[in-house]
Amino acid sequence: MKSFEMKTKIFFGDNALNRLMEIPYERILIITDHFMAGSPMIDLILSPLKQGGKQIEIFKDVVPDPPIDKISEGVEVMLKYKPDAVVAVGGGSAIDAAKAIREFSLRIDAYQEVGLIAIPTTSGTGSEVTSFSVITDPEAQRKYPLAAEAMTPMEAILDAELVKSVPPSVTADTGMDVFTHALEACVSTNRHDFSTSLAEKAIEIFGVFMLRAYLDGNDTHAREKMHTASCLAGLAFNSTSLGLNHAMAHQLGAKLHIAHGRANALLLPHVIEYNSDINKHSKSRSDYLPAVKHYTTVSKILGLSSYNTVMTVRSLVNWVQFMMKEMDIPLSISQIGTITAEAYFGAIEEMTDAALVDECIKTNPRVPCRADIIRIYKDLW
Repeated sequence: MKSFEMKTKIFFGDNALNRLMEIPYERILIITDHFMAGSPMIDLILSPLKQGGKQIEIFKDVVPDPPIDKISEGVEVMLKYKPDAVVAVGGGSAIDAAKAIREFSLRIDAYQEVGLIAIPTTSGTGSEVTSFSVITDPEAQRKYPLAAEAMTPMEAILDAELVKSVPPSVTADTGMDVFTHALEACVSTNRHDFSTSLAEKAIEIFGVFMLRAYLDGNDTHAREKMHTASCLAGLAFNSTSLGLNHAMAHQLGAKLHIAHGRANALLLPHVIEYNSDINKHSKSRSDYLPAVKHYTTVSKILGLSSYNTVMTVRSLVNWVQFMMKEMDIPLSISQIGTITAEAYFGAIEEMTDAALVDECIKTNPRVPCRADIIRIYKDLW
């Protein structure tokens, strides 16, 4: 028996942030980063809270790939302030940090029910509707995906005003994260009709609006659509989990500090080929791996070639690479320019070991062995 539930109430559309005036909480702890806290955009959050008569404390020390020590600092602030609700404002790092801070604080002192409201400022992680949080141990150079139903936000507020100023490079990286979330949900061993419907809609929106959002940040309609796609993909993978792509991308981020969405994009063509067992040398055959059917469906949603099965999967790989080129995302690690071959190949063994025990790998449609992962990492150079 399977089940599907959406626990997060989502507010979206014009003036969505006005919801902050009405939230049923009085003492608010905002968790964000220094950039957001010091920018004029923070007034879009503070103004409706103040109009609603809320008391406000701000923890602004979130950094990318939130490390354990910053989570500990946030826990200290929360236990001292004892808010009624935590409001996470930012990209995936801020929302993941807020989830972890609230969860660990309440395990130490469950002083009352504490609400969790997520307000994303990038269209990428879908963290505003998931039960997952990823934190980093810098000393071990490892990322740890955490999962607990209690970390699912009660409310998410999607407002395109917060993403208009996101630069093109970040728009590209986070957008590819959306596509990877949706695609991995489509081929997950835990996939089902409800999750697939959400994921396929996210892919359809991505195909139409991603380049528009990248080329013109002030295209409000495209920004709204990509915000929606990110949320839909988050709802999908929250139910299905992810796969090999994320298991390997987590290690690229932890060891080499490659932005998460960019790491996913770099890996995606290679992982599609691995999961489908179809590459540029493949010929038609009578039987294909289970993921092939789902990849061909995605290809058709995107309007790609469907002449035969091999060509259809290859067209998906080529389309991913086309999107990367259009958005100036490198196609290989060597193209990044800041990572030496010695550093990269020296990290492969350790990254492989970590990927094999990453939670995301459990729902990949094809079970990889150590040699498979090493080969993909080497091909990625």
